[in-house]
Amino acid sequence: MTSSSRARSFGAAAAAYAQHRPGYPAAAVDWALAPVAGGALRLLDLAAGTGKLTEGLITRGTVTAVEPDPAMLAQLRARFPGVDALEGSAEAIPLPDASFDAVLVGQAWHWFDADRAFAEVARVLRPGGVLAVLWNGDDAHVDWVRGMYEAGCWNSTVVRAPDDEPSLPAHPAFTPDGFAQFTNPIPTTVDGLIASLRTHSWALTAEPAVREATFDRIRAYLATRPETAPGEFDHPLVTDVVRVVRRERGPYWNA
Repeated sequence: MTSSSRARSFGAAAAAYAQHRPGYPAAAVDWALAPVAGGALRLLDLAAGTGKLTEGLITRGTVTAVEPDPAMLAQLRARFPGVDALEGSAEAIPLPDASFDAVLVGQAWHWFDADRAFAEVARVLRPGGVLAVLWNGDDAHVDWVRGMYEAGCWNSTVVRAPDDEPSLPAHPAFTPDGFAQFTNPIPTTVDGLIASLRTHSWALTAEPAVREATFDRIRAYLATRPETAPGEFDHPLVTDVVRVVRRERGPYWNA
C-alpha cells in the first residue's frame, strides 16, 4: 500500500474520524500561535480534515480551512458552518499571497510533498507569519501503551520513540522556532480506543482479516491490564508542536 493510497483512505471513514479522533489541547494551540499573538489573527487550517484543529482556532481569529477530501470537508462544513472551508491541497492552496498570519497543520504534514507544501505555505503567509505543525500520538513512556503496540504488531506513522523530537526539513523561506510537547489525555473505553484506531490509515487500508485479528489481539491485551480493564480510562496522548517562522522575501522566492 503506497503512502498516497493511505493518505486518500480517510474519506471512507469521515464520520467516524469526526466522532472518535482526538482534538488538540488549548495550551498547544496557544504555543503554536505565540509569535503572532495579539490582534485579529488570520488563520489557515491546512489539510483540516473534519475540523479537529479548526475547533481550537475559531476563538483565536478568523479561520479558513482547506481540505482535499470531499467527505472530510463535508463533515467540517457541517460542524463549523461559519468557517470558510475550501477544497484544496497543501501543494496547491487556493488562496492569495500573504493572506495569513499563521498556517496550522494537524496530523497531516507527513502526507505532504514537503518542498511543494513549503513553497505554498510561504506564499500565503505574511513575513513573520508562523507555520505550526501538530501531531497527536500515544505517550510511549507509558508501559501499557508500549505493550498495546507489541500486542497489536502494527506500525503507525504518528507514534514515535519516547525521546525522539520531531522536526521539519530545513527550508530557506523559514526559520526554525522550536518544539514543544503537551499532554493530551483522552477519557475513553476499550471500545472507544478501538473505534479511534479504526480511523487510522493502517486500519483503513489493511486486509479485513488482518485488521480484525489485530484488534482482537489488542482487546485481549487490554483486558489483562489493570489500567484499562475496569471500564473508562485515560488514553495518554501527547501533542507535539513544531513551529517555524516565515522569513522576509529573498532570492528563494519565485515571485
